[in-house]
Amino acid sequence: MKIWYQHGSEHSANLVMIGHFEDATEATKAKEIIDALTEQVAKDQESGELVLGSPSERYGKEMLDLLGQLNVASIGPGELEQFAYEVNVTVEGDKLVVTTDELDIAAFLKVMFLRGARIELYSAHDHPGTGHGRGQ
Repeated sequence: MKIWYQHGSEHSANLVMIGHFEDATEATKAKEIIDALTEQVAKDQESGELVLGSPSERYGKEMLDLLGQLNVASIGPGELEQFAYEVNVTVEGDKLVVTTDELDIAAFLKVMFLRGARIELYSAHDHPGTGHGRGQ
């Protein structure tokens, strides 16, 4: 019998991303954008427009309209499924804190960057005791 000892890393990042904004209003606006995109991705999944694991090369009409309303042009169609991942997003004063076990987080980074954040990114495995990440 052969026993497999390797572990995949795709669900063990314990990643923390903190966007530092000018003020709490900007942090809240970034969270509202993430929430709106997350909601639309859920609708697109439900309708079959978006299939996880099969990233599209095109936007659905509703998503394209939403991206225009939100003034977010840099998130590609293939990145949208990131908003379906298990992610915790909270506002702490002038900070937006995103925690997840995923490594594919470019869409969240882009939202923060577009709202003017200075971004801190680390694994809570390597930097415990920060008050963020799984097990904190």
